[in-house]
Amino acid sequence: MSLSRLGFVVFSLLFAVSGTRAADVDRMNVLFIVSDDLTNNALGCYGSQMGKSPNIDKLAAKGVRFDRAYCQFPLCNPSRSSFLTGLRPDTTKVYENSTQFRKNIPEVQTLPQTFHKNGYYVARVGKLYHYGVPGQIGTNGLDDPSSWEKVVNPKGRDKDDEEMIFTLTPDAKGAARFGGTLSWLAAEGADAEQTDGKIAEEVIKLLDANKGKPFFLGCGFFRPHTPYVAPKKYFDMYPMDKISLPVVPEKRRQSAPAPAFGSSKKEQDNMTDDQRRQAIQAYHASTTFMDAQVGKVLEALEKLKLADKTIIVFISDHGYHLGEHGLWQKMSLFENSTRVPLLIYDPRSKGNGKACSRIVELVDLHATLAELAGIAAPNGTNPKIPAVEGKSLKPLLDDPTAKWDKPALTQVSRGTPTATGEPVGKNPWFMGYSVRTERYRYTEWDGGKKGSQLYDYEKDPAELKNLVNEPEYAEMVKGMKAHIPTKK
Repeated sequence: MSLSRLGFVVFSLLFAVSGTRAADVDRMNVLFIVSDDLTNNALGCYGSQMGKSPNIDKLAAKGVRFDRAYCQFPLCNPSRSSFLTGLRPDTTKVYENSTQFRKNIPEVQTLPQTFHKNGYYVARVGKLYHYGVPGQIGTNGLDDPSSWEKVVNPKGRDKDDEEMIFTLTPDAKGAARFGGTLSWLAAEGADAEQTDGKIAEEVIKLLDANKGKPFFLGCGFFRPHTPYVAPKKYFDMYPMDKISLPVVPEKRRQSAPAPAFGSSKKEQDNMTDDQRRQAIQAYHASTTFMDAQVGKVLEALEKLKLADKTIIVFISDHGYHLGEHGLWQKMSLFENSTRVPLLIYDPRSKGNGKACSRIVELVDLHATLAELAGIAAPNGTNPKIPAVEGKSLKPLLDDPTAKWDKPALTQVSRGTPTATGEPVGKNPWFMGYSVRTERYRYTEWDGGKKGSQLYDYEKDPAELKNLVNEPEYAEMVKGMKAHIPTKK
């Protein structure tokens, strides 16, 4: 072989190898950040007058902020099972916090599996699938081993300090003592000692270790889930005398069907005003602490020169009440509980720096991220693998004002949920469904047998006037009702 021919062969081989590597380098990474139990009303980028969230706000200004994004079920396990598969709760049959979704849909291809199938390194740190908080911190919880190549389960001093935590139910056992009711602690020590601080550190290590190849990295923070634990300095940022309480009209619970308020808890209803202020202070403190950890991760992304080739998603699994309607925490079908923060930054998107007012859903994320990465989400061609039920948000990332007419569907159970929905004992199980368009929300309980609601957000953003029986809204109700599944 001549020297020129040999040189061509060597060059061709080098080009092929380097071309493959270049293709890997050109692929967009995904950093998928999930906060736990976060309301939009705690974030400055969503108009909060109290909440301090400078790092999340910076991300919102950089990417596309979705102002009307909704979860599919306002409870951790059903919601996370939904957005990490791209399937609705009535498909996963997960309606509570104890069922692992593969029990019902064993062949499903999850969002991280879609990326792994296409050559990505996939890993998670902290809570992506459901964990009982704080009981399962440091364990795998209800994780899905098939979804990840590597998992890291940090555990900080918040676990060691549990006996120091104030709770409304000190005599309760298990989840009912801390995770299931309002509880808080202004902790001693530094950020890095807390579980979320350790999560940030471990995510940064994985970013550094895998910066030379395409990755899908899940970063799951536990705060601000109860117990609201954060270093004391974050509590000091929210002086008690600056905290105002939501105004709840008298006889509020007589103005809508009883199941609408079915998430209330006696110990929370009986709090003093001082305790309410303490709870709000603690919630915001733990949110700002979580925001600081987000900032550390985003700063590392910049330092590692990964920011220009990484799609960043920030969400919460569902919304949250801080006394609105007289309710606390989640599990309602009011706006506070169903609406979630959703920020997406793709360096290539034309809509970056803008807000989108279209109605979108967390179930849309699987289809969205697959399209942004140029890979295929499950589409039903394989009969064993369910097709994703969401819709790609890419058109809205390019033009946040683009035409979009898909409403959001959120559901929640009352009574004792089971996988098939049979009545259980003295506490019969039924479902509430809620349809949200850009102007209206229609909700019905047990197919309407236990009541319905209709709110006009243009006239009544606080959801105080139920219009469902007003004659002039009859056609509106009929149209909204058509989006609710007939089989419940």
